[in-house]
Amino acid sequence: MPGRLANKIAIITGSSSGIGRAIALLFASHGATIICSDLREEARIPGPSEAADSSQPSTVSAITSAGGNAIFVKCDTTKSEEVGALVKTAVDKYGRLDIMVNNAGIAVETGTSHGPRPVWEYEESAFDQTISVNVRGVFLGTKYASLAMKDQSPHPNGDRGWIVNLASVFGLGGGRHSSGYITSKHAVMGLTKAAAWDCATHRIHVNALCPGYTQTAFTAPIWEDKETTAKIEGMHPFRGLGTPADIARAAVFLASEEASWITGIGLPVDGGYSSM
Repeated sequence: MPGRLANKIAIITGSSSGIGRAIALLFASHGATIICSDLREEARIPGPSEAADSSQPSTVSAITSAGGNAIFVKCDTTKSEEVGALVKTAVDKYGRLDIMVNNAGIAVETGTSHGPRPVWEYEESAFDQTISVNVRGVFLGTKYASLAMKDQSPHPNGDRGWIVNLASVFGLGGGRHSSGYITSKHAVMGLTKAAAWDCATHRIHVNALCPGYTQTAFTAPIWEDKETTAKIEGMHPFRGLGTPADIARAAVFLASEEASWITGIGLPVDGGYSSM
């Protein structure tokens, strides 16, 4: 049977590791052709050195070795010319762009020298960097993807494209010591809702995913303390912490024709965290 994303052309930013990698692999297994994008192709071990992780193949290699189709395009999502070139590559090579997943993001509150801190101690440079990657990057991805999608021929169901932005449960509510990250994810939700209205007449879906605490290499520093881990697990009533695969499965739904009458939403994938 054909996959749920058969013959779709998809870009996933931040696809070398974590949630982006899981989305790329699952999209490919559902028949999509993947343009993987990140600052570097190989998987990374987060930290000050951002060293390559030689224990696993690149996302492109993992997809192609399983019989799928994928290429890699380097892109700094904070730079307009690079995001525009990324989308142009998809259109030039494959004739269209069906799915854009704006996944690339940062959290200076975890795994960096900045760490969590109250707003009065939050470094302005860290706040600016967070907004640049998490908001400007998503804006540029949405801008250039919708620009390409709005004039391309529709699919048989009438839709021209699907844009999926990565927000967070912290784009739906607040919390301590994360003013930069929380601000950025609320902005992603606002952008998603505004763009959904702009794109609706062109039959382009624009939605967001709102993951709860998810086990990735980038959140690994959080799980080093068993007491903290137990507390966070208790805030997710259904099955504790999430996995990248949990988020990827929801991304497939929002990027498929099964989401035929859904746009402008933030879908919590959080084990019940946001029901508090």
